[in-house]
Amino acid sequence: MSYCTRQDLIDRFSEREVLELESNADGGTDTEKVSLAIVDASGEIDGYLAGAGYATPLSTVPAIITGYACDIARYRLYDNDATEQVTKRYELAIKFMRAVAKGEVRLTANGLPLDESSSADLVGEASFEGGRQVFSGGGF
Repeated sequence: MSYCTRQDLIDRFSEREVLELESNADGGTDTEKVSLAIVDASGEIDGYLAGAGYATPLSTVPAIITGYACDIARYRLYDNDATEQVTKRYELAIKFMRAVAKGEVRLTANGLPLDESSSADLVGEASFEGGRQVFSGGGF
């Protein structure tokens, strides 16, 4: 199961960018290139999620996973030509996935089962509230 689609990439990054990434050296398009990047991104995410004790592939996909799957697939499509922004988004996605794998962040969604055979000890939850400032200044 893939955690994002070609349309998700278009919605986030534009149809023009996706078409450019699909283009091949002879001026044609290679739609399999995008499909392969999506499959690879989903596999990479599954590796982190399985390490955290989630049953993969996820049957219910939280929106945050779809977003990060798009960032990972986009990075893979750029190959050696990734811009600083594309690279940074990929690195943030991997940082989040590592936090999930370590149990620092827990994905919550209706019907999101943990792998019962896993002995991973999950702590905390990911929750978001609007309307108040949590952090100020410097960033990470």
